[in-house]
Amino acid sequence: MNTKAVHSFAWTQSKADIALGLVAVAWGSSYLLMKIGLGGMGPFMVIAMRFLIAFAVVGAVSFRKIAHTNRVVLKYASVLGLLLFGLFAFLTHGLETTSASNGGFLTAMAVVFVPIINAALQRRMPPRPIIAGTLVTLAGIALLSLRGGLELHPGDALCLAGALLYAVFIVATDRLAPGIDGMLLGTWQLGFAGLYGLVFSLVCEVPTLPQTPTQWGAILGLAIVCSAFGFVLQPVAQPHTTPEHTALLFSIEPVASAVLAFFVLGETLPAQGYLVAVLVVAGVVVASLPGRGGDQAAPGLDEPVESMPDGSVPVM
Repeated sequence: MNTKAVHSFAWTQSKADIALGLVAVAWGSSYLLMKIGLGGMGPFMVIAMRFLIAFAVVGAVSFRKIAHTNRVVLKYASVLGLLLFGLFAFLTHGLETTSASNGGFLTAMAVVFVPIINAALQRRMPPRPIIAGTLVTLAGIALLSLRGGLELHPGDALCLAGALLYAVFIVATDRLAPGIDGMLLGTWQLGFAGLYGLVFSLVCEVPTLPQTPTQWGAILGLAIVCSAFGFVLQPVAQPHTTPEHTALLFSIEPVASAVLAFFVLGETLPAQGYLVAVLVVAGVVVASLPGRGGDQAAPGLDEPVESMPDGSVPVM
């Protein structure tokens, strides 16, 4: 075995956090791209094309690994793919009546839901830095939600429902990914999400393809950047960090969404919107601070994990 090659692919919690942060930025662009794609297509067809194209791209790159798929991978991928489809069904329908930046910030409520779900399942309190970071982020999201009063518009409610499924998806990935090849799991969950989207499109709407080069660009961006890159890297990196860290790193996503929506769609935030962005980022930083005696949130996660000669990562 080439020792140098092995160590070049070693995973630590810090590296996993950086990878998931990059995923969050890529996903931040998805609200903008979905908004563009919805201009001439049904929500379910947008989901179907996004994930089926992503599945084809990733499958073509990793076709040798796909040949080693087993029933366990397909079973877990079908569950994660259903959650993935569900959360984007809520988000895509929500974005029909709310702004891209608002949808991004509301989806960050997953930051609040994940520690609650995970603590309930494990019957323990989250680490104090996670609690502090969650409260700071919640303050920012609440500030955005209170803009214009306590009324919750239908689009916002759908985005919040998507955030809840987003949290369930993160926790489920944390529980299902260990012991499963992350690349295989990530690839097949894309395929299942696309399949569910296609079925719902055929049943609930009149399927249409993108009508303009701009719409095609939005769909390809969703497929390649947001899905093929993001949803394959996530299950590979996430087993090496904690689900709470994952959710808080993903709260970077709405900040990226707001910035892109401003430059491309001309959407602007009110004055408190910029404070929201600061609070969200501050929550991520606070939650990432090491506890007493180092980062003890998940013992063993900072130990490097050797990669196999083919580049795959064996799971501890």
